[in-house]
Amino acid sequence: MVSEQAIIRELKKVIDPEIGINVIDLGLIYDISVSNDAVSIKMTVTNPYCPLQEHLKQLVENALSSIRGIKEASVELVFDPPWTPERLSPKAKKELGFG
Repeated sequence: MVSEQAIIRELKKVIDPEIGINVIDLGLIYDISVSNDAVSIKMTVTNPYCPLQEHLKQLVENALSSIRGIKEASVELVFDPPWTPERLSPKAKKELGFG
């Protein structure tokens, strides 16, 4: 079974093309569920009208497919609760001038 830490490591390689920071540090990943060889992720984007939301979702799906041991992966875009800058990691806050 793949670990949540392995998933997080891989998702830290997924960079938001508009902001230039990974989806983990941006706080876009709301939930990671692992059950045997299946992974389910709930994620959001910084703005529900983001024109790259499907592209970003695809980047996350591609990252999951590269992890050994995952046979099934699903990524669901959610908008509740809405994303806010409070979800940023301390590192991302500093990079974006929030901290």
